[in-house]
Amino acid sequence: MARAELIKKLLAAYGRDEDFRAVVEQIIDEEEKKNNRVFAKSLRKTLDAKVSAMSRTTGPKSLAPLIPFPDAALDFVDRIDPTRRRGELLLTSANQKLMDGLAKEFRRADEIRSHGLSVRSKLLFCGPPGCGKTMSAEVFAAELGLPLFVVKLDRVISSYLGETASNVRKVFEFARRQPCVLFLDEFDALARARDDAGDHHELKRVVNSLLLFIDRIEPKGFLIAATNLDETLDKAIWRRFDEVIWFDKPDKNQIGRFVRLKFKNVRLGFDPTELVGEMKGYSYAEIERVCVHAIKSSIIDRRQEVSVNDFSQALAEAARRHARSGRMKRG
Repeated sequence: MARAELIKKLLAAYGRDEDFRAVVEQIIDEEEKKNNRVFAKSLRKTLDAKVSAMSRTTGPKSLAPLIPFPDAALDFVDRIDPTRRRGELLLTSANQKLMDGLAKEFRRADEIRSHGLSVRSKLLFCGPPGCGKTMSAEVFAAELGLPLFVVKLDRVISSYLGETASNVRKVFEFARRQPCVLFLDEFDALARARDDAGDHHELKRVVNSLLLFIDRIEPKGFLIAATNLDETLDKAIWRRFDEVIWFDKPDKNQIGRFVRLKFKNVRLGFDPTELVGEMKGYSYAEIERVCVHAIKSSIIDRRQEVSVNDFSQALAEAARRHARSGRMKRG
């Protein structure tokens, strides 16, 4: 692209950080193609320093412009301000690589589309509860500078004939217009298999509408659906998503890393990683509850460090809770 055109694009993108950054990266690519590698390296260093400074000083970024909130979607989505940081999120190397690739693709979306190619923007998160699906959506939105909107399924699903599909349409119309991460948790409540004998005709109509909406939407950000019950999803749902990302319960090594992270600012009288074997099969949420319980015990007793007894008692309480919830699921 001619330098004059790039400068025009740069000026037009001023004030829209994501677009501005994308144009700067185009300029860097042009300079590298011309073998102006010193200048390109200098631009890259300046750009990276700016992005890094923004993430340190402002935390989660809200770079995408907000359109006026439409009354039609007001009852069905909540805006969530991300509070979690990337350092708090433990992903497998495969999932981290996939998420990084999606972020890079989003940042170069205009270039990709200019070649007649689509950008991956519809994601399905699957896995047991408490294993990072919601947190990943929050961190992902913050990393990209996109607002995060969570769909209120209790409002979307209506007891009135035909209203649920209409409510879903309003939510998808909002996501089509607003650059954001739209997060649909408990997606199985909307997308259950249509051959389920227990389902009534209204929910089957909802699934038909949902398939159509997902097919047609080209979000300016991302549509992320999450489910703990992937086996109940309608078979036709799967191919509507650009990527399916699986979240599993942590292994022994991941449990150890997570426990160290939770206790990083706490004085300990023992090595908690020696007890990670007792948390095998626990979710991240359950492990975090153990750590918080142990820390609270030391605070209540006005002690300066968490003892092995604090941690053991927290583990015993978690084991009791874990066993009871397991019996409830089997029942």
